[in-house]
Amino acid sequence: MEITLLGTGGPEGLPQSGCPCAACAAALGAGARNPASLLVDGVLLLDLTPGPALAAARAGRSLGGVRQVLLTHPQAGPPVDLPAGLPAPGRVPDGEQLTLLSGHRVRALPLDAPGTGYEVTGPAGHRLLYLPAGAAPAGLGNGRDRPVPYDMVLLDVTRRPDALARLRAAGAVGPTTDVIAVHVGHDAAPEPELHRRLSADGARAVPDGSALVVGAYESVPDIPRRTLVLGGARSGKSAEAERRLSAFPGVVYVATGGIREDDPDWAARVHLHRERRPASWRTEETCDLLPLLNTDGPPLLIDCLALWLTDAMDAVGAWDERRWASGGRRQLALRVAELTAAWRETRRTVVAVSNEVGSGVVPATASGRRFRDELGRLNAAVAAESERVLLVVAGLAVTLR
Repeated sequence: MEITLLGTGGPEGLPQSGCPCAACAAALGAGARNPASLLVDGVLLLDLTPGPALAAARAGRSLGGVRQVLLTHPQAGPPVDLPAGLPAPGRVPDGEQLTLLSGHRVRALPLDAPGTGYEVTGPAGHRLLYLPAGAAPAGLGNGRDRPVPYDMVLLDVTRRPDALARLRAAGAVGPTTDVIAVHVGHDAAPEPELHRRLSADGARAVPDGSALVVGAYESVPDIPRRTLVLGGARSGKSAEAERRLSAFPGVVYVATGGIREDDPDWAARVHLHRERRPASWRTEETCDLLPLLNTDGPPLLIDCLALWLTDAMDAVGAWDERRWASGGRRQLALRVAELTAAWRETRRTVVAVSNEVGSGVVPATASGRRFRDELGRLNAAVAAESERVLLVVAGLAVTLR
């Protein structure tokens, strides 16, 4: 089954007319995107968007063989002229199936937002799922009846990463599923940042006019097992770490800072972080990281290693010169080595946040300099065992590895 993406953009396309934003300004040439529309084997058109005949011609395709036009969006259809000879657009009721003379079977899926999603099965049995903008499937598998993973899924990854998480949780997206981001609008990051973020989700974006074969082997973006996110205060490092796991289900958020009842500013920070996380994530407040890293389970997000180190230094008496010299330094080195070994050997997908140190003013106190030095060593040890290392500056992530 071959598909041609006549458009991959949001409902208003990219760039939007008259919009001065960075994403629209950068959407030139191959970066421009028509509203999303999908041609399947030349016989089925999903979504009718402005200029479909011209978009098809640009992609080297013709709409002359189209026998069915189906809409996903909740309206009757965008204000476009219907090309001569093209069937009138329609919609399949939720849960019902339409069989075309070409052998394609189309089943309508209910969504958690207005519109209709379509599961298309080709004559050879390959399956794709196409979802409208801003929507996720509703009522997926319950664990006892897990669906077979789709060969390809096309959905609004940039605005609804939780939709991808739901599909993964239900078994509808597997390690070999080709996940294509469509409905890319000006609220998405400009390229190449768009591709970097999608790669972290295990998804990819392609230009308008791309022809893809459903079921053919594709190099699915490699999702690193271990990622270290570094950054200074208020750099956006926690948001970057959370974004890297937003398309995965059942994430365990490991908060190493604990609760400080007598610190209202700390409580406000904790509340802000909790409000930002998906509701499906579970929080564990602990500095005991070894049992989590050494057992199988859903992805971990550890925020942050600097607070873990503070707890470890408290435990070994690192702030007391006598205890530090008589065994505290050795005990801390052992704890760091144990953590690094567990990080290296973990089988879970894990993202850790830590503060980048050493680029600013030298601390005025001996304890401050000790903490800076030990955190620098910890960051280097964990980075050495990580597939991906990022430095976040002013909300922008720079890939170090």
